[in-house]
Amino acid sequence: MAKKKHFYVVWKGRETGIFESWDACKAQVEGYAGAQYKGFEHRHEAECALRGDYREYVTGNPFNQPATATLQPMSRPIPDSYAVDAACSRNPGVLEYRGVHTDTGEELFRQGPYPNGTSNIGEFLAIVHALALLKRQQSTIPIYSDSEIALDWVAIGRCRTSLKPAEDNAELFDLIARAETWLQENTYTNQILKWQTDIWGEIPADFGRK
Repeated sequence: MAKKKHFYVVWKGRETGIFESWDACKAQVEGYAGAQYKGFEHRHEAECALRGDYREYVTGNPFNQPATATLQPMSRPIPDSYAVDAACSRNPGVLEYRGVHTDTGEELFRQGPYPNGTSNIGEFLAIVHALALLKRQQSTIPIYSDSEIALDWVAIGRCRTSLKPAEDNAELFDLIARAETWLQENTYTNQILKWQTDIWGEIPADFGRK
């Protein structure tokens, strides 16, 4: 079995940031007094951790035992947050996506329907839509998504869909291009968190069409 790829956050070291191999991380922290670092399985987890406080993620980690655990799930979601989701009649098919307030269920935006789309595209666009809306509101509340793929796409700033552009989904691909441009040109401090469906049930933004 191929070894899982890990992402290493260095909060304090020779250089700080996210490193995609243990050797690259080690070069920043080995022999560096007070180094602060930890490994994560997924890039979106590393992105969230880098924007947070080292103490929230590490309770003690010997240098010869690099941590690679994912973030531990919370007992319940953060009430004052956004939750986003997408629905697709088939895959590809007619696509919609929306965002709601996690605690109240108030719908904050709904987009679509768009023909010839995929759920992953919708999840990606929903996260970026929420980020842009929150930035306009000068709000730093978190965003939840239940899509691991979309979280990774947002973290790298690209929608890596295999869907091909066509005449009927030209509007959708225009939205993708605009979303990618927004991610390139903007920064944000909102945490983008994985919705723990197995613990909390369906995400509040779910369309209920399963």
